[in-house]
Amino acid sequence: MKPTVRTDRVKSASRSSKTAANRDTESTPILQPGKNCWRVERASRAAFLVDGAAYFRAVREAVAQARHSVLILAWDLNSRVQLVRDGPSDGLPGSLSEFLHAVVKRNRHLHIHVLSWDYSMIYTFERQWFPLYGLHWRTHRRLHFHLDGVHPVGASHHQKIVVVDDSVAFVGGFDLTRIRWDTPEHRPDDPRRIEADGRSYEPFHDIQMIVAGEAAAALGELARERWSRATGRTIKRRPIIPSVLPWPASVKPVMQDVPVGIARTEPEFDNRPEVREIERLYLDSVKAARHSIFVETQYLTCTTISAALAKRLEEAHGPEVVIILPRACGGFMERFTMDVLRSQVLQKLRTADRHGRLGVYYPDIQGPKDTTCVNVHSKVMIVDDELVRVGTANLSNRSMGMDTECDLAVEAGDNDEVRQAIAGFRTELVAEHLGVAPETVAETFEDTGSLLQTIEELRGGTRSLRVLEVGEEALDTVVPDAELIDPYRPFDKDLLAEWFRQRTPPKRGSLLAVGSLLALVVLAVAWYFGPFHDWLDIDKIEQILEDVKSTPGASFLVIGGMLLAGIMFFPITVLNTAVIVTFGPLLGFTCALTGSMSAAVASYGIGYALGRRTIRRLAGKRLDRLNRFLSKRGFLTVLAVRLVPVAPFAVVNMAAGALQVRFRHYVLGTLLGLLPGIGLTAVFLDRVQSSLKNPEPMHVAISAAVLIVLAAGVWAFHRWVDKLSNAGHNAEASTNSH
Repeated sequence: MKPTVRTDRVKSASRSSKTAANRDTESTPILQPGKNCWRVERASRAAFLVDGAAYFRAVREAVAQARHSVLILAWDLNSRVQLVRDGPSDGLPGSLSEFLHAVVKRNRHLHIHVLSWDYSMIYTFERQWFPLYGLHWRTHRRLHFHLDGVHPVGASHHQKIVVVDDSVAFVGGFDLTRIRWDTPEHRPDDPRRIEADGRSYEPFHDIQMIVAGEAAAALGELARERWSRATGRTIKRRPIIPSVLPWPASVKPVMQDVPVGIARTEPEFDNRPEVREIERLYLDSVKAARHSIFVETQYLTCTTISAALAKRLEEAHGPEVVIILPRACGGFMERFTMDVLRSQVLQKLRTADRHGRLGVYYPDIQGPKDTTCVNVHSKVMIVDDELVRVGTANLSNRSMGMDTECDLAVEAGDNDEVRQAIAGFRTELVAEHLGVAPETVAETFEDTGSLLQTIEELRGGTRSLRVLEVGEEALDTVVPDAELIDPYRPFDKDLLAEWFRQRTPPKRGSLLAVGSLLALVVLAVAWYFGPFHDWLDIDKIEQILEDVKSTPGASFLVIGGMLLAGIMFFPITVLNTAVIVTFGPLLGFTCALTGSMSAAVASYGIGYALGRRTIRRLAGKRLDRLNRFLSKRGFLTVLAVRLVPVAPFAVVNMAAGALQVRFRHYVLGTLLGLLPGIGLTAVFLDRVQSSLKNPEPMHVAISAAVLIVLAAGVWAFHRWVDKLSNAGHNAEASTNSH
């Protein structure tokens, strides 16, 4: 569906690039410290880094010049990623791990501190190397690494920040990790866009902002505070040498001596109040827009921001809204979760678009054989030519209050040079997506006065922006609980655990029990597929399983593969889902349960053999948390830990072995704890797929009957656990009385 553009108003609606008079000089600035940003600090230089080739090269050049300090906050890192694909010319090694080691080794005054989110370290093969860093097995003693698990259950540390000598800092959507490097051309056949093992990946688009001066020093403070919270240790700040600025030679500043706002999201945790500056800044920016709002975002599921956008679209003379998204949010499960939520938001926005001012697009490139979609991972908003923000926060609920985030924002005010830089940055982005020259976009915009009409007139080539349609099948898909898929605030894990310790069945009956267990299944999936789906793509796993499926003894191969993957900390829920989808509900359920149990027993044995001290070094504070749950070391405790996901599967297994939980209790508790989740996943996926293929009334009735039987089974299971729990409490009380 092509957006309807009202041409009777666009000529006079958006001329902000011509003059600073578009915004009342006496109007209140958008950036207000203490309200919608933490601080506003001046940057002696600032620039935008579009796509991975520019960012990776720039961060390498800056780190290579470091004199005393490099601070890295990450959601994920990869040791083997090559920062420069055309061959480094600085004489330093190519891979990230070897590069950091060489840089710190050659400068005896330099310390590098790397703080990365702990969940991502546990869940994939690619991150196995970082525990080695933490244990100082392979790298220099002045290269410090720590896994940050100081956050609420289900949350993540999503900040992506690099600070060099407190003088130059990078903030944006990029991590120094795999499947990120690309050029603005996004060539489908670019031989340089490969992983360390030689596999290619789809074009990838993201944005990072670089600042120097006081703004960088403030980001250094933020990074040191995070390190202190995570480790209990303080990083000393060295004096800044103004004459020595580690600014990368490949980057040309587009703004100088400009105020930069720093906005954060921090969830309430450990007696610290929540910080929602990013959400407030989004709302204030949308409210202040006069002519256009340009957005690039990986997700579009935030209820508060989408409501604010819808309100502006309903206005007779409100701003145009242009949103650039990826065509799909991610893999198989995300099509039933985040894609559904996004479609619902888009439907509301299009309903509110009474005046034809909304354009929602995805970028793709039509090659000689097929069409390649560009993976949009950026988090950008440009309001008129007045404000630009680049950061780590998506337009999702969890980025507003669940995860730690950091955004940078620049407001033009009365500075025409900054206004021109903002307009030029938007022009560059639109030109890249349309596959045309920036001059063409600027000239068309000059003629039309409308961002939306400019895009409509220029799109349609082999590389272009396509209208993102709302799929009717997505709107009809039932999401068990949107708040669990994209939570607005942290979960209360004690309340979740208490639900399973109740001594009476749920008052609303068995259907509520089924719904709650389904919600927990979705919650587990949401943890894996929130802002971090790129490494857990079920489609890729399914392809491997399809190849294995035709092999003799495929079931045994899958079970063996799951055993190895479980030991190596791969997320078991992802594997179970992929196995069930590939092999069907019956055989898939059998393989998934057998493989999960095999992995559980094997990793229990590893934990038992290594002992508590070694497991503590690998799991850190995670073991202390588990110890509180496993201290009684009984069947019901293991069952509760399995039903309530207080920690990743492999960590629970090894911790149980290290704490010497009784093996028969462990096996029985694990088996009964895994059965509901795997069984519900099998039935749920089978019913969804069957209903989509055959939506006849009789088929729906059969599906309903299956769910009723399942509900009865869950209710009976709950009553049985309740009786065992009561018996356990009575026995404990009897023991205590003696």
